[in-house]
This record gives sequence, C-alpha cells and structure tokens, in this order.
Amino acid sequence: MFEKNIESVKRKLDDNIIIRKAKLEDANSIAVFNMKMAEETERKKIDRDVVIKGVQAVLNDSNKGFYLVAEKMNKLPMIVGQLMITYEWSDWRNKNFWWIQSVYIERKHRNKKIFSNLYSTVLEIAKSRNDVAGLRLYVESHNETAKNVYKSLGMKKNYDVYEIEF
Repeated sequence: MFEKNIESVKRKLDDNIIIRKAKLEDANSIAVFNMKMAEETERKKIDRDVVIKGVQAVLNDSNKGFYLVAEKMNKLPMIVGQLMITYEWSDWRNKNFWWIQSVYIERKHRNKKIFSNLYSTVLEIAKSRNDVAGLRLYVESHNETAKNVYKSLGMKKNYDVYEIEF
C-alpha cells in the first residue's frame, strides 16, 4: 500500500507542469536545487558529491523517504520544484509524521502555486493512509515568506527546533 500510493502520483497543473514521484534520473536536478536552497536560506555552500550521494540514497531506499518533483513538460522536460518527505516515528500515536524537507522552487517559477500543489499532493496521500499521523516541517527563523506560505496552507507552529551539527 505504501509504495502504490506514492508511485502512482501524477498531477497535472496549469503551465504544462506535472507533479510526480522523483526517479533516480532526477538526482542531479534535485542535488542542484538542494545546493541552491542551502545557499539561499542559510548562505551555506554544500559539497555536491555529498549531496548527490544523499539524494541517491533516498531515491534508492524508500525507507529513508521520497521526493516529489514539479516538472515542466517542454520538448525537454525540466524539473522546476521539489520537496522531500522523511519519516519520524511517533510512539505516542503509533504512526509516522512525514517531515517536509528540501523544498525548492526555481526562482522564475515561484509565486505560481507550485509549492502549494506539491504540498496538497503530499497532504492528500498522507490523509489517505492509516500510518501517517500528520505533516511537519521546519523553517529558518528569519524566512518570513516561507512562514507565511505555510500558515496560509493551514499549518501552525507547535515547536521550536534545536540542533547540534557534527
């Protein structure tokens, strides 16, 4: 049931864009977007080789998560947006929370509801399943634009996240 719902995702949007589950052939595009996102949101330069291996690890192992991509259907189809889902087990609920991560929309395709459609696709899949308790994401504390988008989609702030990197 898990793979069937995600594998069958295909949603057509305006502007000749479809949303679908990412494939291994999409790894380079996803890695480039992840690098752009790190630069834009945290002003971090991340190692391309590490990122591509990380993306491939998810694409090769559904236990780690999955990506959805928004693809513009031209003569040469081009990915214009993405998000990744990873899992957090909740013993309180005996279900997973799906974490939305690695969100990136190509600059010239922003403000066209691409993220909203990626999000609604994830929400629809998650609600149709018995093993998902809800959706979560984290956002950089200074990213007011993203916070406003998430609020407009009905999400609310519940936690502050602390971390330590090694």
